[in-house]
Amino acid sequence: MRVLVIGSGGREHALVWALARSSGVTAVIGAPGNGGIAEQARCVRADVGNPRELADVAEAEGAALTFVGPELPLVNGVADEFARRGLKIVGPDARAARLEGSKAFAKEFMARHGIPTARFAICASAAEARRLIASGRFGFPLVIKADGLAAGKGVSLAHTSREAEETIERFMVQKVLGPAGERVVLEEHLTGRECSFFVFTDGEFVLPLPPAQDYKRAHDGDHGPNTGGMGAISAPHLLDAAARERILREIVEPTIRAAAREGFPYRGILYVGLMLTREGPRVLEYNVRLGDPEAQAILPRLESDLLEIGDALVTGSLSRVRPRWSADATVCVVLASGGYPGSYHTGYPIQGLEEARRREGVLIFHAGTTRAPDGSFHTAGGRVLNVVARGRTVVEARERAYAAASLIAFERMHYRRDIGAEWSS
Repeated sequence: MRVLVIGSGGREHALVWALARSSGVTAVIGAPGNGGIAEQARCVRADVGNPRELADVAEAEGAALTFVGPELPLVNGVADEFARRGLKIVGPDARAARLEGSKAFAKEFMARHGIPTARFAICASAAEARRLIASGRFGFPLVIKADGLAAGKGVSLAHTSREAEETIERFMVQKVLGPAGERVVLEEHLTGRECSFFVFTDGEFVLPLPPAQDYKRAHDGDHGPNTGGMGAISAPHLLDAAARERILREIVEPTIRAAAREGFPYRGILYVGLMLTREGPRVLEYNVRLGDPEAQAILPRLESDLLEIGDALVTGSLSRVRPRWSADATVCVVLASGGYPGSYHTGYPIQGLEEARRREGVLIFHAGTTRAPDGSFHTAGGRVLNVVARGRTVVEARERAYAAASLIAFERMHYRRDIGAEWSS
């Protein structure tokens, strides 16, 4: 079977890697892919925000199944376009993708169906947001979220009224996020431990993946601006069986049932960002695809066939699949361009990849790279590489990941040194 993977980051490289291991896959196509993906798949140019163009690629390449990495094509209706053409795709339609495409829609959806989340208010103007902030309704710290897609950079935590005002100014007046910031969601700040919870679902049956934890801040100690993600870990002990069952019972299954009742059956991958509070799990956000970099930590633990899971999902037979997952822990460290998530330079040569790749238990997933005709790689994005290591424990996986990362070099390379550190004592 020929399989298409939409996207160009580390998450998509992890999907390509997992699919390439399947005996049922004859070829993998990346649209548009990146330098590392090109080593394992045929890469074709494509605009990931254009559903028609992506469907054209699937038809031209004879793709029997498509996996979608990023959220933009899903929000723009790529699953709808594929359905119109009779093409199989792992991902929800545009109506269901609103759960990620609009923070306001998602919060109102949770409120309608009693799904536990933080108290919130939706503001359609800067004046309205300022009045609500001044009222002290939620106190401080205050979470401020842009309504639309912002590549992981649309959430701000304000500790004072001045910081809140600055965020409202940037999002709603200066419009630094474009249309994404035309509305904002103000939320109470929850405390606890964050967790990323993923499931495959065919609209009825729910198949959980191992949990993961990501690290969004740019610098050690969870300091600095939010990013798309600077690292992740996945390990069996992140959630015990009781917590997992509670999340499924109180959050995931009600979400799937409610989506069907509202007329948009959810089929694809659902990612629930959670805060594990003393009162129980609370939803921070919905995403309608695998996380990046969580996918890079989770997929190396899959011991079953990803193609089989995807095919069962699109044919409504997911209940027949029983995937096996390794008991190992994984740690993913993101190597980024200096300046990310702000301005940064690209085009720098990357050294040490082969030596790092030869280390025991290590995988290298490319994110922002290009491959030159001579086979060398150069930086081409904010997040450049993902160094992933497996180990019997988080401690072992972490040691392997950082040992491999130390072998790689490019101009102004930056990475966090504390990924998984809190699980290493």
